[in-house]
Amino acid sequence: MNELIKNLIKDGPVLTDGSWGSQMLKRGLKGREAPDSWNLTHPDAVEEVARGYVDAGSRIILTNTFGSNRYVLGKFDLADKVVEINTKGVEISKRAAQGKAYVFASMGPSGKMLVTKDVSRDDLKQAFEEQANAIAMAGADAIVVETMMDLNEALIAAEAAKQTGLPVIACLVFDSGKQKDRTMMGNTAEQAVDEFTKIGIDGIGANCGQGIEGFIPICAQMSAATDLPIWMKPNAGLPDMVAGEVIYNTTAQEFVRFVPDLVKVGASFIGGCCGTDQDFIRAIGKTLEGL
Repeated sequence: MNELIKNLIKDGPVLTDGSWGSQMLKRGLKGREAPDSWNLTHPDAVEEVARGYVDAGSRIILTNTFGSNRYVLGKFDLADKVVEINTKGVEISKRAAQGKAYVFASMGPSGKMLVTKDVSRDDLKQAFEEQANAIAMAGADAIVVETMMDLNEALIAAEAAKQTGLPVIACLVFDSGKQKDRTMMGNTAEQAVDEFTKIGIDGIGANCGQGIEGFIPICAQMSAATDLPIWMKPNAGLPDMVAGEVIYNTTAQEFVRFVPDLVKVGASFIGGCCGTDQDFIRAIGKTLEGL
């Protein structure tokens, strides 16, 4: 096991952070803007999000680089800004961390589909390597490949991240199938564990897709299949659309009722995804302290 990961989890589950996108929307991000472009145009607002999680007790914070690959940025005519945006994203989170938290840089999907030949494996590999190398050069402590719906794309991204020498955690979205425990492509948690283990991943997990209750069986399936650390970041339930606005109705206190169960089935890292904020992180932290 990677030494950084090993040291982090040696005393029990580690508190990570919450949603970034919804926090930036509250600060004025518009739908037509690339969230990651705010690393260049609104760095203070991005740092405010990151610092809020540090102040709430997060021992790991992510970066505003989820869509900082050439394909996503290309939709906003920013494909030539990959290195600059990733570099600034890591620098902002490191500044906010103030040595109190580790910075695990975020890498999300390309928005392209391998199965429909929107993109070749080689081109995807080059795009993720470009992003991962920029992240590593900027001084991130680790990389989290997250919100991946296609296991094959996730493997390409994780291998690209691994070649930097940084520890890498890979997360998929499990929200399909009768039990809501498969990816969009039909992969199970056990299949994901098997494939990621082959490439020497440092941790595996799930994020987004559904609320915390649904993460408990997914975490249990992963835990039964591997000794790798398990990263869990559920949504604050499923959203409703109210007057054109996305609203998550699960409260922090409702969310943390299930944290002990998540720990019981093997979660090593716990935070939140869509709809969660600093209040959720504080509540999770208090719950973990009480276990």
